[in-house]
Parts: sequence; structure tokens; C-alpha cells
Amino acid sequence: MAALQSLKYLVVKPRAAHTSTVIFLHGLGDSGDGWEPVAETLAPKFPNTKWILPHAPSTPVTINGGMRMPSWFDIMSLDGFDEEDEPGILKASRSVNELITNEVDAGISSNKIVLGGFSQGCALALATGLTTERKLGGLLALSGWLPLRNKMKAMMSDHARNLPIFWGHGRRDQVVHYEFGVQSVNWLKDTLKIKAVTFNSYNMEHSSHPQEIQDLAVWLDNLLKKSPETPAPDGSAGSSSAL
Repeated sequence: MAALQSLKYLVVKPRAAHTSTVIFLHGLGDSGDGWEPVAETLAPKFPNTKWILPHAPSTPVTINGGMRMPSWFDIMSLDGFDEEDEPGILKASRSVNELITNEVDAGISSNKIVLGGFSQGCALALATGLTTERKLGGLLALSGWLPLRNKMKAMMSDHARNLPIFWGHGRRDQVVHYEFGVQSVNWLKDTLKIKAVTFNSYNMEHSSHPQEIQDLAVWLDNLLKKSPETPAPDGSAGSSSAL
């Protein structure tokens, strides 16, 4: 196995003692910077939360004629997801798991870590969050799809069935079609037997929506209040290391 290359990322620092972390993965062709405005908007509502916004490496992407661009894994088609880059998804998942481990090593309880993503980043967040050995606090799934769904039942961790998931999707999405989102949510509920999936649809295309961000904030606030907060050791709160 090739050596794992650590992801570079942007950090929006907590305003107070660091007790929770949100790791959010951008979509194809974007970077962590693209979601910094959302993190900055939500940061005052979550003063104890550190936001980590990783940058995908630049790799060739089949659906774009092999052009290199920021991408978590290769995508063959957006008309269906029967052909998938399983090795690429699993490699990217290991990199995201490294970020999770870093937060746990810094003193953050795994159940105060929320992993999320948009579009391709959503797919990677689901692949990682459902299979990681860590008991995460929850998953944020925006305008994406469930990857490796025919294998996920065998791959998923024992505690994944109790994982809270917030899913937001645009009814007019012409990139990751709305029906793919609905199919993914039904698969999570009916096949994987995940108990706490919150699905919200919005009158939008392949983007985010102010109401979606508001709903996400309410969900996240309720989630983070469920377990006691333990500040990270002195010196780890407010870290701005953007590797």
C-alpha cells in the first residue's frame, strides 16, 4: 500500500474552549475555501467548535475528459453510480480518518466530531463515517449520494446504525439528481437500518440554500448538546495549522 499523504486543510478556529469539531469535505473541482463562508457564518452559533475544511488533491477525472482537478476520487458518470472508483474512495477515506484521529489525539471525544460534505465530498463523508472505527457524533450529507452501496452493509461498522445523519438535497438538482439522493436515503434507512436519518428537500439546484444551512444549524446544535463537553487540553484549542 502506498504511503498515505496527509490532506491540506483550512481551519476556522473556535471562539472559546475547543470541545467539538466539524470536518467538512467540498465537492468536485472546489476547495476547502469554498465552504469557509458557511463555516464563518455558523461559527458564532458554535463558539466551541473547530471547523476543518480539507482540500482534495488534484487528480484526473474521467467525466471531465481526464482533466486534473481537485477530486477526492475518480467519477466515471453522474447518470448512475454503478461503476465506482472503489480504490480511490477507500484511499481518500483513510486520509479523512487521519484527520479524525488527529482530533481524538488532541483530546476531542469522537462523539463530538461531526463529518460532512457536499456532492462528491458528501459521498466520501458517508463512506468514511459509516465504516470508521470511531463512534462519531453524526454525519452531514448535502446534495450527494451513498457510494459503494451494494458493499456498504458488509463494510459498515457495528455502531453506524445509531449514527445521526442530516441529509439536504435540492429538488431541482441537475448534477446529482434528486432521485439519487432519495434512493440513497431510502438505502440508508431500509437496507442499512440506520435509525436517525433526517431528510430535507429544498427548492434549489446543485448548491446550498439559506434554509438548508439554518436547518443544519438546528440539527447540529441539538446533536452537540446530547453529550457532555470536555475541552481539549490547553494549547490545542484555537490551532490554526493549515497543513
